[in-house]
Amino acid sequence: MTKVVIDEHRCKGCALCTLGCPQGLLRLSRTLNRAGFFPAEMIPGGEEKCTSCALCAQMCPDLAICVFRRKKSA
Repeated sequence: MTKVVIDEHRCKGCALCTLGCPQGLLRLSRTLNRAGFFPAEMIPGGEEKCTSCALCAQMCPDLAICVFRRKKSA
């Protein structure tokens, strides 16, 4: 299951999420989005290392990042 979803069309490439991720799992893409910005992206293999802390989403001023967590079984 994908834990972090980045809306590349909404991202303006401010890189605040890359600073907020304690695991260093986010970076700016080398490809421009349709608005002319380099959007954030997860590094290869980053999904497995992500702890779903949601600091990246909290740092994003454009609300371009959603973080999902698995429900804990009771």
